[in-house]
Amino acid sequence: MQKCLICDSGVNEFMDFGRMPLGNGFLDQSQFTDEYFYNLKVGFCSRCTMVQLLEQPAREQMFHDHYAYISSISSRMSEHFKSFAHTIMDKYLIEPDPLVVEIGSNDGIMLQHFAAAGIRHLGVEPSTNVAKLAGAKGIETVCEFFDERLAETIKGNKGQADAILAANVMCHIPYLHSVAAGISRLLKPKGVLIFEDPYLADILEITSYDQIYDEHVFYFSLSSVQYLFGVHGMEVIDIMPQNVHGGSMRYTVARKGAFGISPDVGEQLLKEEHLGLKRDTTYHHFREKVEMSKNRLMTLLLALRNKGRRVVGYGATSKSTTVMNYCGITPDHIEYISDTTHTKQGKFTPGMHIPVKHYKEFCEHYPDVALLFAWNHGEEIMNKEKMFQDGGGRWLVYVPQVKIL
Repeated sequence: MQKCLICDSGVNEFMDFGRMPLGNGFLDQSQFTDEYFYNLKVGFCSRCTMVQLLEQPAREQMFHDHYAYISSISSRMSEHFKSFAHTIMDKYLIEPDPLVVEIGSNDGIMLQHFAAAGIRHLGVEPSTNVAKLAGAKGIETVCEFFDERLAETIKGNKGQADAILAANVMCHIPYLHSVAAGISRLLKPKGVLIFEDPYLADILEITSYDQIYDEHVFYFSLSSVQYLFGVHGMEVIDIMPQNVHGGSMRYTVARKGAFGISPDVGEQLLKEEHLGLKRDTTYHHFREKVEMSKNRLMTLLLALRNKGRRVVGYGATSKSTTVMNYCGITPDHIEYISDTTHTKQGKFTPGMHIPVKHYKEFCEHYPDVALLFAWNHGEEIMNKEKMFQDGGGRWLVYVPQVKIL
């Protein structure tokens, strides 16, 4: 039995997705024979309640000089991070000359608002290509992985931080104890860590198994986050559910006793007990729902193919890698995937090698059905694609259930 990355107890495996490529490993045809694969398995630790991958590729394989995800492409996420930034400014930056540090700052989608306000800031982004995009916007960025050592360096160079931020990043990091220790050293006595990630209860409720891929080593509940930071003398003082990425939770963490604890924290812990997030049976039931979703999706795709319907994927997301490789979706099922990210266009999807084409291909020759891989941006996308729908185009979705809209 594999040891838990948080508390060293045994982890109970509950789902094996099989042989899997890198979620963001979009590639050229010449790279097919050398493509990297690993075993995508996920388990639950009953001691600290952390759900986690049992194997993860090396961080340098996932975050590098050609990382495919650029945050600012989504207008909805741009608005989300603008609101996030202003919430921090209004509530937590109360001392003179504050410092904000963001872990995994991508292209500066959030830090740009602090820069515009003249607030001292530093982004920590390990992927060279997106770190350069942030630098071009005038956002101070270091291209490194955040850990305890780097936290000490930042503290020596800039002093302690009023706020440390992270969005859809903490769940990527297997060495969270080094990160938490670094955060504890870098924060001022009344400083706060505020981060948000996909929320475990939402994943279980809507069967969004595509949230499980190489970059997401952890699937946080409030109880597991509380356990982790409790080891480092910190505590969760507030939470706020977020309606992004299919359901996320924003956690505010501070040193023990530095602030009062919101009643929402206790209420959410009771809710997690009720939802069974500390019981093995909950995760075995999730596996059964995933298997059922797979079977229904493949049955529907085969039926569409047999009827001669053209099916195209919409959104070459890292999440889609799990769906396509676990379900066995090939170019026989979907012609190509339409995507607006220039770094993915002209390449092929990881594992299943489905072509990724420019968005104009979708607009110039609408398919009969679009398989919506970017379902977490569904509202934004469907509002954008009125012409496709008005012309008789249909959406095929698989979260929260498989159906044609």
